[in-house]
Amino acid sequence: MSSILLVDDHAVLRAGLRLLLDAQPDLHVAGEAEDSRAAVAQAAALQPDLILLDLSLTNCSGLAAIPSLRTAAPQARILVLTMHDDEGYVRQALAAGAHGYVLKRAADAELIAAIRAVLRGELYIHPALTRQLLEELLPQMPPASPWESLSEREREVLVLVARGYTAAEIATRLNLSPKTVETYRTRGMEKLGLRSRAALVQFALDHNLLTST
Repeated sequence: MSSILLVDDHAVLRAGLRLLLDAQPDLHVAGEAEDSRAAVAQAAALQPDLILLDLSLTNCSGLAAIPSLRTAAPQARILVLTMHDDEGYVRQALAAGAHGYVLKRAADAELIAAIRAVLRGELYIHPALTRQLLEELLPQMPPASPWESLSEREREVLVLVARGYTAAEIATRLNLSPKTVETYRTRGMEKLGLRSRAALVQFALDHNLLTST
Protein backbone atom coordinates (compact mmCIF):
# COMPACT_ATOMS: atom_id res chain seq x y z
CA MET A 1 0.00 0.00 0.00
CA SER A 2 1.36 3.41 -0.99
CA SER A 3 1.38 6.19 1.59
CA ILE A 4 0.36 9.71 0.62
CA LEU A 5 0.90 13.12 2.21
CA LEU A 6 -1.78 15.70 1.37
CA VAL A 7 -0.59 19.31 1.20
CA ASP A 8 -3.37 21.86 0.71
CA ASP A 9 -4.54 24.87 2.70
CA HIS A 10 -8.23 23.99 2.33
CA ALA A 11 -9.34 21.58 5.04
CA VAL A 12 -12.55 20.65 3.22
CA LEU A 13 -10.61 19.64 0.11
CA ARG A 14 -8.16 17.60 2.16
CA ALA A 15 -11.06 15.81 3.82
CA GLY A 16 -12.59 14.95 0.47
CA LEU A 17 -9.27 13.73 -0.90
CA ARG A 18 -8.70 11.58 2.17
CA LEU A 19 -12.07 9.89 1.69
CA LEU A 20 -11.36 9.31 -1.99
CA LEU A 21 -7.85 7.97 -1.55
CA ASP A 22 -8.45 5.86 1.54
CA ALA A 23 -11.26 4.12 -0.37
CA GLN A 24 -8.65 2.75 -2.80
CA PRO A 25 -7.22 -0.66 -1.88
CA ASP A 26 -3.66 0.36 -2.77
CA LEU A 27 -3.57 3.91 -1.38
CA HIS A 28 -3.44 5.33 2.13
CA VAL A 29 -3.32 8.93 3.38
CA ALA A 30 -0.54 8.96 5.98
CA GLY A 31 -0.75 12.65 6.83
CA GLU A 32 -1.91 16.14 5.99
CA ALA A 33 -0.37 19.61 5.97
CA GLU A 34 -1.86 23.03 5.33
CA ASP A 35 1.32 24.98 4.57
CA SER A 36 4.85 24.39 3.31
CA ARG A 37 6.58 24.33 6.72
CA ALA A 38 4.21 21.68 8.03
CA ALA A 39 4.55 19.81 4.75
CA VAL A 40 8.33 19.60 4.98
CA ALA A 41 8.13 18.48 8.62
CA GLN A 42 5.51 15.85 7.80
CA ALA A 43 7.46 14.64 4.78
CA ALA A 44 10.58 14.18 6.89
CA ALA A 45 8.67 12.35 9.62
CA LEU A 46 6.43 10.15 7.48
CA GLN A 47 8.64 9.51 4.43
CA PRO A 48 5.57 9.05 2.23
CA ASP A 49 5.61 7.38 -1.16
CA LEU A 50 3.83 10.34 -2.73
CA ILE A 51 3.18 13.98 -1.86
CA LEU A 52 0.01 15.47 -3.34
CA LEU A 53 0.86 19.16 -3.43
CA ASP A 54 -1.19 22.29 -4.05
CA LEU A 55 0.67 25.26 -5.53
CA SER A 56 -1.27 27.94 -3.62
CA LEU A 57 -0.23 27.72 0.02
CA THR A 58 -0.48 30.40 2.70
CA ASN A 59 3.12 30.95 3.82
CA CYS A 60 5.02 29.79 0.73
CA SER A 61 4.11 28.69 -2.77
CA GLY A 62 4.04 25.01 -3.52
CA LEU A 63 6.59 25.60 -6.27
CA ALA A 64 9.07 27.04 -3.78
CA ALA A 65 8.45 24.14 -1.40
CA ILE A 66 9.23 21.36 -3.89
CA PRO A 67 13.04 21.37 -3.44
CA SER A 68 12.68 21.25 0.35
CA LEU A 69 10.18 18.40 0.08
CA ARG A 70 12.56 16.50 -2.18
CA THR A 71 15.31 16.93 0.41
CA ALA A 72 13.07 15.95 3.33
CA ALA A 73 11.74 12.82 1.60
CA PRO A 74 14.09 11.91 -1.26
CA GLN A 75 12.21 8.80 -2.29
CA ALA A 76 8.80 10.51 -2.38
CA ARG A 77 7.15 11.25 -5.71
CA ILE A 78 5.55 14.69 -5.96
CA LEU A 79 2.29 15.20 -7.82
CA VAL A 80 1.04 18.76 -8.13
CA LEU A 81 -2.73 19.13 -7.73
CA THR A 82 -3.76 22.67 -8.64
CA MET A 83 -6.31 24.95 -10.25
CA HIS A 84 -3.65 26.62 -12.42
CA ASP A 85 -4.11 25.39 -16.01
CA ASP A 86 -1.09 27.23 -17.37
CA GLU A 87 1.76 25.41 -19.11
CA GLY A 88 4.15 27.91 -17.53
CA TYR A 89 3.36 26.48 -14.12
CA VAL A 90 3.87 22.97 -15.48
CA ARG A 91 7.37 23.82 -16.69
CA GLN A 92 8.27 25.46 -13.39
CA ALA A 93 6.91 22.54 -11.35
CA LEU A 94 8.80 19.94 -13.37
CA ALA A 95 11.98 22.02 -13.27
CA ALA A 96 11.67 22.24 -9.48
CA GLY A 97 11.44 18.46 -9.19
CA ALA A 98 7.76 17.52 -9.43
CA HIS A 99 6.84 14.22 -11.10
CA GLY A 100 3.36 15.11 -12.28
CA TYR A 101 0.80 17.86 -12.71
CA VAL A 102 -2.96 17.38 -12.51
CA LEU A 103 -5.79 19.91 -12.32
CA LYS A 104 -8.29 20.10 -9.48
CA ARG A 105 -11.10 20.02 -12.02
CA ALA A 106 -10.04 16.52 -13.05
CA ALA A 107 -12.46 13.70 -12.39
CA ASP A 108 -11.82 11.41 -9.43
CA ALA A 109 -10.83 8.56 -11.75
CA GLU A 110 -8.28 10.75 -13.51
CA LEU A 111 -6.71 11.83 -10.22
CA ILE A 112 -6.39 8.22 -9.09
CA ALA A 113 -4.88 7.29 -12.45
CA ALA A 114 -2.41 10.17 -12.16
CA ILE A 115 -1.37 9.11 -8.66
CA ARG A 116 -0.81 5.52 -9.71
CA ALA A 117 1.13 6.56 -12.81
CA VAL A 118 3.46 8.76 -10.77
CA LEU A 119 3.90 6.02 -8.17
CA ARG A 120 4.94 3.67 -10.99
CA GLY A 121 7.72 6.09 -11.85
CA GLU A 122 5.97 7.70 -14.80
CA LEU A 123 5.60 11.39 -15.56
CA TYR A 124 1.97 12.52 -15.61
CA ILE A 125 0.66 15.78 -17.04
CA HIS A 126 -3.01 16.64 -17.43
CA PRO A 127 -3.97 15.88 -21.07
CA ALA A 128 -5.06 19.44 -21.94
CA LEU A 129 -1.76 20.81 -20.70
CA THR A 130 0.17 18.09 -22.52
CA ARG A 131 -1.27 19.33 -25.80
CA GLN A 132 -0.27 22.90 -24.96
CA LEU A 133 3.27 21.85 -24.10
CA LEU A 134 3.67 19.80 -27.26
CA GLU A 135 2.45 22.65 -29.44
CA GLU A 136 4.96 24.95 -27.78
CA LEU A 137 7.96 22.64 -27.47
CA LEU A 138 7.88 20.46 -30.57
CA PRO A 139 9.41 22.08 -33.64
CA GLN A 140 7.09 22.72 -36.53
CA MET A 141 7.39 19.99 -39.13
CA PRO A 142 8.98 21.38 -42.29
CA PRO A 143 6.95 21.11 -45.49
CA ALA A 144 7.64 18.04 -47.60
CA SER A 145 8.80 20.35 -50.43
CA PRO A 146 9.27 24.10 -50.96
CA TRP A 147 6.15 24.07 -53.13
CA GLU A 148 4.04 23.16 -50.09
CA SER A 149 5.20 26.32 -48.31
CA LEU A 150 3.33 28.43 -50.87
CA SER A 151 -0.24 29.58 -50.49
CA GLU A 152 -2.84 28.21 -52.89
CA ARG A 153 -3.02 31.53 -54.74
CA GLU A 154 0.78 31.73 -55.07
CA ARG A 155 0.78 28.26 -56.60
CA GLU A 156 -1.96 29.18 -59.07
CA VAL A 157 -0.11 32.28 -60.20
CA LEU A 158 3.27 30.56 -60.59
CA VAL A 159 1.83 27.68 -62.60
CA LEU A 160 0.22 30.15 -64.98
CA VAL A 161 3.44 32.16 -65.24
CA ALA A 162 5.34 28.96 -66.04
CA ARG A 163 2.79 28.20 -68.77
CA GLY A 164 3.53 31.51 -70.41
CA TYR A 165 0.58 33.65 -69.37
CA THR A 166 1.18 37.38 -68.90
CA ALA A 167 0.32 39.22 -65.70
CA ALA A 168 -2.71 40.80 -67.40
CA GLU A 169 -3.96 37.42 -68.64
CA ILE A 170 -3.51 35.86 -65.19
CA ALA A 171 -5.32 38.80 -63.61
CA THR A 172 -8.30 38.27 -65.88
CA ARG A 173 -8.26 34.51 -65.39
CA LEU A 174 -8.12 34.71 -61.57
CA ASN A 175 -10.17 37.89 -61.19
CA LEU A 176 -7.26 39.78 -59.64
CA SER A 177 -5.50 43.03 -60.41
CA PRO A 178 -2.20 42.84 -62.36
CA LYS A 179 -0.44 44.37 -59.35
CA THR A 180 -1.78 41.65 -57.05
CA VAL A 181 -0.70 39.01 -59.55
CA GLU A 182 2.81 40.48 -59.54
CA THR A 183 2.85 40.42 -55.74
CA TYR A 184 1.94 36.71 -55.68
CA ARG A 185 4.51 35.96 -58.38
CA THR A 186 7.31 37.80 -56.59
CA ARG A 187 6.51 36.32 -53.20
CA GLY A 188 6.19 32.80 -54.57
CA MET A 189 9.46 33.03 -56.49
CA GLU A 190 11.24 34.27 -53.36
CA LYS A 191 9.91 31.36 -51.31
CA LEU A 192 11.14 28.92 -53.94
CA GLY A 193 14.49 30.66 -54.28
CA LEU A 194 13.96 31.23 -58.01
CA ARG A 195 15.31 34.31 -59.84
CA SER A 196 13.94 34.00 -63.37
CA ARG A 197 11.00 32.70 -65.37
CA ALA A 198 13.30 30.11 -66.94
CA ALA A 199 14.17 28.81 -63.48
CA LEU A 200 10.46 28.71 -62.63
CA VAL A 201 9.67 26.74 -65.79
CA GLN A 202 12.41 24.25 -64.97
CA PHE A 203 11.12 23.92 -61.41
CA ALA A 204 7.59 23.34 -62.73
CA LEU A 205 8.84 20.67 -65.12
CA ASP A 206 10.87 18.94 -62.41
CA HIS A 207 7.81 18.78 -60.16
CA ASN A 208 5.25 17.89 -62.85
CA LEU A 209 3.32 21.11 -62.24
CA LEU A 210 2.48 21.71 -65.91
CA THR A 211 0.68 18.43 -66.54
CA SER A 212 -2.49 19.37 -64.64
CA THR A 213 -5.35 21.02 -66.48
